Amino acid sequence: MSIFGLFPRARAAQPTKGENPDRTGKGAFQEGPKPPPPPRVRLLDALRGFSVISMVAYHALFDIVYYFGLLDAPWYRGLPGYVWQQSICWVFILVAGASLHYGRHPARHGLVVLGCAVLLTAATAIMGPAMLVSFGVLHMLGCAILLFALLRPVLRRVPAGPGAAVFFLLFAFFKQLPYGWLGILDARLIPLPAGLYFTKWLAPLGLPGPGFSSSDYFPLVPWVFLLLAGYCAWGLLKSRVPPTAPGKNPLEATGRHSLPIYMAHQPLIYGVLLLAQHAFAR
Repeated sequence: MSIFGLFPRARAAQPTKGENPDRTGKGAFQEGPKPPPPPRVRLLDALRGFSVISMVAYHALFDIVYYFGLLDAPWYRGLPGYVWQQSICWVFILVAGASLHYGRHPARHGLVVLGCAVLLTAATAIMGPAMLVSFGVLHMLGCAILLFALLRPVLRRVPAGPGAAVFFLLFAFFKQLPYGWLGILDARLIPLPAGLYFTKWLAPLGLPGPGFSSSDYFPLVPWVFLLLAGYCAWGLLKSRVPPTAPGKNPLEATGRHSLPIYMAHQPLIYGVLLLAQHAFAR
């Protein structure tokens, strides 16, 4: 007897002659209840959602102020606008680092993010040189997650507290590297030789040379260190914030769909503003 004879496949029962195949009126066989959605860390979803909403608002105002010139906002061009932009980046990247604790296939995830980054580059290239994203936050995250996948066996052994401190100090020290300096966050203390910035091909490493431009620029150095600081720091909190059933509020729902929102928001904002400009120009 074959294995299929021992364990037959489940088949729908055939009604006998004269038998009503559907006595209940709902079908003799009904699908069972749907499996519950996978658990989520609701705090991370909420923080990610808040960051995404803030990012959409920031980019909408960016287009209004810089690309269309519809509003003169000195505060946006100055320190308050810079602090707003940095808060979005920091929260988004720290949460991305914390989320690395829960991914089973980080290499696959990194390739997906990197693929989306390539599509974003192609789309922004069509929109014009001023919109081109050569190496933005998605490029950085994709490469950083792939690097994490490679180093995960080592990073898992790094003590959470000291690891978070060391990676954050590295981030602070190299934050001005793309601008030719070393220092402490935005304080530029040590000038670097101009010869380090001799080619555009080193831009992903934080050494942009002649000919490189990107409307959104997030090189691996320093931002990979902030990602790893988030990974280590969450190791201190992970046991206190266990995954639960996903939340239903809009903030968490936004956080669960951050990648497609990121991909779609800027073309949509730009398109809406372009249509509005033509409509009011008539």
